[in-house]
Amino acid sequence: MPTMWLSENQKVGAVFCSAGGLFLFGGVLMFFDRALLAMGNILFLIGLSLIIGLSKTLAFFTRRQKIKGTIAFASGILLILLRWPLTGFLVELYGLFILFGDFLITIGQFAGNIPVVGPYIRRGLEVLAGGTRSNAELPV
Repeated sequence: MPTMWLSENQKVGAVFCSAGGLFLFGGVLMFFDRALLAMGNILFLIGLSLIIGLSKTLAFFTRRQKIKGTIAFASGILLILLRWPLTGFLVELYGLFILFGDFLITIGQFAGNIPVVGPYIRRGLEVLAGGTRSNAELPV
């Protein structure tokens, strides 16, 4: 059997990130259920650490240009745990856009190849990411 480009830890990390996304989505669907949102955050952070490694995760979250997003993301998680799920989710979402906004442009470049709607999706993701940033600051 041929080996995949993902290691076993990265495969498990992808499952954790996917489960975290599902829990976050479920928490939003259940009118910002605090327990589901908190579980989604924990699973997402564990998955991210498994995918790119603990040292790279810490280096990514502590970069000077990412500190504003890290503070917003951590504050959002804290607000969710302190029984302010809607406010915490919005603050956390803001932090995620700052932290992973560069990755939205990369997704937009791939989505731009979709017939008819691709260019619109690409432009929308570029605007959402905050302009034309390069993907030089991605965590991987």
